[in-house]
Amino acid sequence: MSKDKVLNMKRLVLALCAVGVLGAGAAIAVQGNHDASAPATQVGAAAAPAVPANAAAGAPAPTPAPMIALPDFSVVAARNGPAVVNISTTGSVRTNYDNRGEPFADDPFFEFFRRFQGPQGAPRGGQAPSHGVGSGFIVSADGLIMTNAHVVRDASEVTVKLTDRREFRAKVLGSDPRTDVAVLKIDAKNLPVVPLGRSMDVKVGEWVLAIGSPFGLENTVTAGVVSAKGRALDDGSVPFIQTDVAVNPGNSGGPLFNTKGEVVGINSQIYSQTGGYQGLSFAIPIDVAQRIRDQIVATGKVVHAKLGVLAQEVDQSFADSFDLPSPEGALIVNVEKGSAAERSGLKPGDVVRAINGQKIVASSDLSSFVALAKPGEKVTLDVWRQGKAVALAGTLGNATERTLANAGDEDDGPAAKSRLGLALRPLDPLEKQAVGLASGLVIERAGGAAASAGLQPGDVLLSVNGRPVSSVDQVRDMVSKSSKSVALLIQRGEERIFIPVRLG
Repeated sequence: MSKDKVLNMKRLVLALCAVGVLGAGAAIAVQGNHDASAPATQVGAAAAPAVPANAAAGAPAPTPAPMIALPDFSVVAARNGPAVVNISTTGSVRTNYDNRGEPFADDPFFEFFRRFQGPQGAPRGGQAPSHGVGSGFIVSADGLIMTNAHVVRDASEVTVKLTDRREFRAKVLGSDPRTDVAVLKIDAKNLPVVPLGRSMDVKVGEWVLAIGSPFGLENTVTAGVVSAKGRALDDGSVPFIQTDVAVNPGNSGGPLFNTKGEVVGINSQIYSQTGGYQGLSFAIPIDVAQRIRDQIVATGKVVHAKLGVLAQEVDQSFADSFDLPSPEGALIVNVEKGSAAERSGLKPGDVVRAINGQKIVASSDLSSFVALAKPGEKVTLDVWRQGKAVALAGTLGNATERTLANAGDEDDGPAAKSRLGLALRPLDPLEKQAVGLASGLVIERAGGAAASAGLQPGDVLLSVNGRPVSSVDQVRDMVSKSSKSVALLIQRGEERIFIPVRLG
């Protein structure tokens, strides 16, 4: 073989190493003549490093891309798994034969079992036992547990099971449906606990891990990445963390960990058209949950601030109409009379662009700020009004002030309480818009005669004995004039129904 051919083959070997066809330790024996100027490469000799084509021209070598290693969650799972608990509940629900009334209507296997078993249990309108399962995590060695409010809603008995198979009867110290956070307590000591992180430090794209009990399968581990932050769902009170971690029924209330093994969220909701995981799951930021926990532990209840406005998004059309530099902010549609917003000087048509220096990009940002603030907190509003910036100051109200006294309870003593047993409040502007009603009273708690008749929290009371009602005083007056029973017209979802309540 000629000298030129040997050199060409050596260049080919180097080129193949450069593009990865041959490894850095690849060996080739190049056959040729015995010319001393062209020695053969020995088998087992290390290949020469590839030289960039532009190196000869003096150009700097390109910087290699950083290596990205996949996380190993085995340490996080082993260390924190024992502090994640399984929660099972028992209670009772009013039975119906349609999906909306069935105790297991949200179960993805509900339709399968319903087709082959048929309706079981009490007749329509009666009471039937219900069972639920969820997750939670221990935050103090003496048995303090955090979970979702919906996991323990309407539960008469809550049982907590640890990974060492011990079971405890739990006491619900308090729950907050608005943020979906609940705090439980079990009688135990020296329990394993999870470390709590800061959800404000979470970054979009970082890896996260969930541990919970999907479909009752205890201590199941799933992983994914943070897809977004500050997602507004429901009334926008909670700036949810969105992930693609597999979360299914039973995961509710379980912890969301970062790669350091710190809890950064509580898995709460999924977006699904099937009842099962479809790639979108949402967690309550732990910063929010801790505020709620601290209030429950200290006082047994949760109070939220209230501004008293109805707001909507600012799109490009609104930005052009109001001469805004960008389509950001919360456009005020309605200001509640006597509210903190009215006292501060807010008017319909104002665009709130910041509150206490915190930028408002979407209307949900305003809702989240107010929901997590304290009643009585002073705020400064950066408002855009008729093409000019205006600064307003105000003091937030108390959202619980709209929850009025139990109808027939406050002034008339225990005897009146047994006659109806409802806690009512007027619909707020957002609720009126959502349900399409001009007036009505939301049932917040139902007990006594009302609960026995089948009334439920969330029902909207429209009339008593055929007369429309818009205040607790009206209900109290009508109940006092009735001797044996009252006929209540309620709206539940999209349906209206009269329910007779026999008075005690």
